[in-house]
Amino acid sequence: MSWAMDELEARANAQLNSLYELNEKYAAISVRETSADDLVTVEVDGVGALTGLWLAHGANELGGARLGEQIVATAALAAQRAFAKRAAITEEFNESFAELVNARPRTE
Repeated sequence: MSWAMDELEARANAQLNSLYELNEKYAAISVRETSADDLVTVEVDGVGALTGLWLAHGANELGGARLGEQIVATAALAAQRAFAKRAAITEEFNESFAELVNARPRTE
């Protein structure tokens, strides 16, 4: 009967490790995007939060409102790419986790 508990523990550990790996992959997402005019570069994380902002020389000539719009538009594009990466990671996780959950335990 000990083998059944060992199998249960091994399956639970594999599932937990899979969840930890998912979290690490999410945390590692970072997307950098530059505006078409090369004046604004932003970086976002896996939840779309701004983690970096770089303005090229001449960006101030756009004026406050236009510069703000450029920053928001560039950040939105970066966030879309980050969300696409997150979705791909999630899809991969769902497939592999389903295999873990549905795997038949060994019988002895």
